[in-house]
Amino acid sequence: MSLLEALRAAVGTQHVLTEGDLSNFELDWRKRYRGKALTVVRPGSTAEVAQVVRICSEHSVGVVVQGGNTGLVGASVPDTSGTQLLLSLTRLNRIRSIDAANMTITVEAGCILQTVQEAAAAQGLLFPLSLAAEGSCTVGGNLATNAGGTQVLRFGNARELCLGLEVVTASGELWQGLSGLRKDNTGYSLRDLYIGSEGTLGVITAATLKLFPQPAASMTALAAAPTLDAAVALLQLAQTRLGAGLTGFEVMSQVAMDLVRLEFPQLQQPLPPAAWLVLLEQSDTEGEAHARGLFEGLLEQALEAELIVDAAVAESTAQSNAMWHLRESIPLAQAQHGINIKHDVSVPVSRIPNFVASTDAALLRQFPGISIVNFGHLGDGNLHYNVQPPQGGDTARFLHEHEAAVNALVYDAVTAHGGSISAEHGIGALKRDALVQHKSPVALDLMRAIKAALDPKGIMNPGRLL
Repeated sequence: MSLLEALRAAVGTQHVLTEGDLSNFELDWRKRYRGKALTVVRPGSTAEVAQVVRICSEHSVGVVVQGGNTGLVGASVPDTSGTQLLLSLTRLNRIRSIDAANMTITVEAGCILQTVQEAAAAQGLLFPLSLAAEGSCTVGGNLATNAGGTQVLRFGNARELCLGLEVVTASGELWQGLSGLRKDNTGYSLRDLYIGSEGTLGVITAATLKLFPQPAASMTALAAAPTLDAAVALLQLAQTRLGAGLTGFEVMSQVAMDLVRLEFPQLQQPLPPAAWLVLLEQSDTEGEAHARGLFEGLLEQALEAELIVDAAVAESTAQSNAMWHLRESIPLAQAQHGINIKHDVSVPVSRIPNFVASTDAALLRQFPGISIVNFGHLGDGNLHYNVQPPQGGDTARFLHEHEAAVNALVYDAVTAHGGSISAEHGIGALKRDALVQHKSPVALDLMRAIKAALDPKGIMNPGRLL
């Protein structure tokens, strides 16, 4: 039986796509990587996933796993060879169970993140993973990339929110590791091997995730900080005064907000232009009056200490959502404005002001006319430090001639400041070669040994990460 015949027998002819427009599967979200799939296969169950992977293993065919195709590093689209199978998990979209007493939810990998949030909310609970693509990204992709988002400061990355996994191995076997246990000290943490592995070790098909109580009240504010040092000091003050109640702390440069003004003039910005805007969110277990008292007290102290020069507190859910929408509109404004060089980096919070000042200066010296669109999750040290080519120039030519040098300068600066070249987006194809330059040889050898042990034929997402 041929490969395609075996696949059709496993999942049904209508779910093995070889003809027609497959661009939704073959083109990445940034439109940077366009591949050619041997076929697109859409299994409807874990058992079917296992059958598909076994077939691919027997035929030594590479498998690229895809969820919502919202990744930013080229990890979830096939290469251009036409020899890789694209495994779409969007049909694995069931919420299997919610255990309110154990504060867990078990979902399949193709579940949209927002659907999981809504299912938890319907039970009066909170699933806190939140990011701009939550209306289209899937839980499997969130786990495969160890996604971060806006509430890492309080709840951690996707890894911290996952208790157990169901995984189809590279040989097509099923590891049933779904568990609601918070303590299980029985050897290696296999779950943690697969989380963040970008589909290079196996296929995550389901997960058991942590839930939390819904807060009694939530407050949001925008504050204008005169310097990045002041924003870092404000973070320290907020952590001292609000403790675990501080659930979000985002920073946005004036260049980033000017870009939003340019591309989305209909979006109201409640504060005048400032060097840095900080978006703060507080969740409170006691109620709105208590939350407001803490929040306003924090902002008053920050004003007195000259850490901020202005602030606006959301008076309604609609105003809070509008503030968050401003933050989430920055990458959309960049995409609308034109191609840019993205950097998803992390640096110890204490070293961020020096990193930004020195790297800004070095970039502007070497590449006059560029704009640096800097924003991100200051609370956990993750910046989206993006470089916009000079206005009015040949963007494609700039990228062709200078992208490698821009990346080298930024990544060298990140490493010099004790940081990481990928905070939450992953490595994929985009940063694979840079990883060799910025990861220790011992760490790389250990990663290659794990890959060889769990995927000896090298069929899982070949050419990505390693």
